[in-house]
Amino acid sequence: MITSFNLIRNVGQFDSVTVGAPFEQLTLIYAENGRGKTTLSAILRSLATGDPIPISERRRLAAQHLPHAIITCTGGPPDAMFQNNTWNRTLPDLVIFDDVFVDQNIYSGLVVGSDHRQNLHELILGSQGVTLNQQHQTYIALIEQHNSEIRRRSNAIPTTERGTLSVDDFCALPTNHNIDQEIQVAEQDLAASSQQDPIRDTPDFQLLQLPEIDLIAIETILSSGMTELDAAAAERVQAHLQFIGDGSERWVAEGMVRQNSVQEAGGNTCVFCAQNISESPVIAHYRAFFSDVYRTHQQNIRKADSNFNQTHSEVASHSFERSVSTLAERRRFWTEFGEFPEFIIDSAVFIADWSTVRTRIAQLLEQKKGEPLDAITIPSTVRSLVEAYNRRRDEIVDLNHQLTLANQTIAAIKLRAATANSSALSTTLSRLKAIRARYTSVTNALCEEYLEEKQAKLRTEQQRDQARQDLEQYQTQVFPAYEAAINRYLQRFNAGYHLNSVQPMNTRGGPACSYNVVVNNTPVTVGGGTLQPGDHSFKNVLSAGDRNTLAVAFFLTSIELDPNRANRLVVIDDPVSSLDEHRSLTTVQEVRRLLNQVGQVVILSHSKPFLCRVWESATSVQKGALQVVRQGTSSTIAHWDVNADSITENDRRHEAMRNYLINGGPNEREIAAAIRPSLEAFFRVAYPAYFPPGTLLGPFRGICSQRVGTPQEILSQQDIDELRDIGEYANLFHHDTNPAWASEVINSTQLEGFVRRALAFAKRP
Repeated sequence: MITSFNLIRNVGQFDSVTVGAPFEQLTLIYAENGRGKTTLSAILRSLATGDPIPISERRRLAAQHLPHAIITCTGGPPDAMFQNNTWNRTLPDLVIFDDVFVDQNIYSGLVVGSDHRQNLHELILGSQGVTLNQQHQTYIALIEQHNSEIRRRSNAIPTTERGTLSVDDFCALPTNHNIDQEIQVAEQDLAASSQQDPIRDTPDFQLLQLPEIDLIAIETILSSGMTELDAAAAERVQAHLQFIGDGSERWVAEGMVRQNSVQEAGGNTCVFCAQNISESPVIAHYRAFFSDVYRTHQQNIRKADSNFNQTHSEVASHSFERSVSTLAERRRFWTEFGEFPEFIIDSAVFIADWSTVRTRIAQLLEQKKGEPLDAITIPSTVRSLVEAYNRRRDEIVDLNHQLTLANQTIAAIKLRAATANSSALSTTLSRLKAIRARYTSVTNALCEEYLEEKQAKLRTEQQRDQARQDLEQYQTQVFPAYEAAINRYLQRFNAGYHLNSVQPMNTRGGPACSYNVVVNNTPVTVGGGTLQPGDHSFKNVLSAGDRNTLAVAFFLTSIELDPNRANRLVVIDDPVSSLDEHRSLTTVQEVRRLLNQVGQVVILSHSKPFLCRVWESATSVQKGALQVVRQGTSSTIAHWDVNADSITENDRRHEAMRNYLINGGPNEREIAAAIRPSLEAFFRVAYPAYFPPGTLLGPFRGICSQRVGTPQEILSQQDIDELRDIGEYANLFHHDTNPAWASEVINSTQLEGFVRRALAFAKRP
């Protein structure tokens, strides 16, 4: 409750008001226009909200100091103090109806704007609904903060790493522990897709050939001889051939062929000297030595030598070396499209080992050719060389196994290249590279921060949805109740219109309220949409009084439906502006009802009759009255005697007539002139249907005379006669019935009698 204004300094018309003006449960404040009534309302509005603007914008012109106010009210001590442009505390239970309320919540001028409908939405919701709406709006604001942070964190993720992927798709990429290998394969497949012809035409790996050295077969040749030829004969033939010289064996062998032909023909002479050779021991040895078996033996030696030299020729070694070189070249080609092992082979070492063993074995075979009947033993050094060579061959076997597997890879590459889709492969490669980039340490941290913010936003969205659901459920209860209540008030005000479709709506600016004004059963939508010239709208279907009535009805409804209304302190500033007499009376009645619902009512007005009516109607509460009066060039607050200003002219005439009967007095002409208007006032109240304002006593008396004895009788004949007598006397003192009224002689006894008869006729005590 507001107890008093203790200080108002440098605000509007108030230079320095230091009188502690008392406030009661009902406090009326009268002020002429321009004296500071609106300033007091602004001070209270600032106290309610804590907003300094309503006061600071009314800083007294030419004042050297800032505004200062001290108000004793609920919530103290200390008193509520406004100093240095701020309050030490507020009074949130204070609600105010004034031009600011109308301008913020109902309309401005002739227009209902989007801001009005948004503020009206909060007004209808009330404190509980506003709390729900604030929770909803808080979550909406938090979501905007999340969106801002998500954008910031999204921008921190390099676009060069995510490529064409959105941030969400990029951060959602799964981990892949084989990513490097898969990227390599994808790159190879993509490269293969662009070189289909070279891949198709390039051979796979050819297996290397390092010929075998059959040491057993060589050893068999080297150790072979002739069992038919005894050693002595062979030795003698060889000694003789050696004596003959180089090439002798071939020369003799050819000769023995001829000799054998002669002998087969029956001859027995030497083909060289024509002598008889039947008794020659050498010829016999020659025959054995150069027989078919011997020749076969020699041929075997020569064949073994020839085969070995051919198999292990320089050409074969050069071919091997070329194969190794080709292998390296092809590997360089195929590694662009697949994974291939490094084929490690030092061809120079292989050739060197091969050449050494080949030379040594060739020497042994050459020796055997010269000594065909001698058994030649293979030296251990040669055997070691052969073993080393065979180890080289084992390496080639292992290598050929790798080449076989590699050729399987090449076959797969060729197949993929033949059926490759470059676009799909490029897309796959880009995705794989994005996955690798996604899980680098820096980018992974950025993505995790982004995803965390997304999850936080999701949680806030769930909270927002729950808050919206709670708000909508509350709205479904409060809006219909609000519509019903406001229409009750409009009916009491005899507004001639009502509202329907009072309901919440979501706009880009936030939740708002929409409603229709229904006039002549025709709804007119308030707010929203684009009006065309000539359209019905709020500004042309409601008069100024209708609009003000609507504002008052909205305010009263908001209090009626406020669950905390018993604690509310209600301030009403000029509620009867633009209202006709009937609505002013209804406002008085509503204020009287309001007194039983709230903690305190303060009414400010420039209309004394309205305030006096409120004062007279409020009989069950403590009440006080103040007025704002001029004090030099400023205003001050003083006590106001409402009772004195509530007395009408008729009341004063009636009181003067009664006092005259009791006390007499010098104002007899004034008392005589008061008799007729006092009777007229009585008849306007007692018989309003027959004595409207402006009616004279004579015509009224004539009507009454006509109806005497009828069911429509107004006055009895006795009353008519009494009224005629009193009227004849009273007319003596009025200019319209007696030109000499001002000089008419007054007899005190006669005056006293007619005053007594007039008061008795009007049935006044």
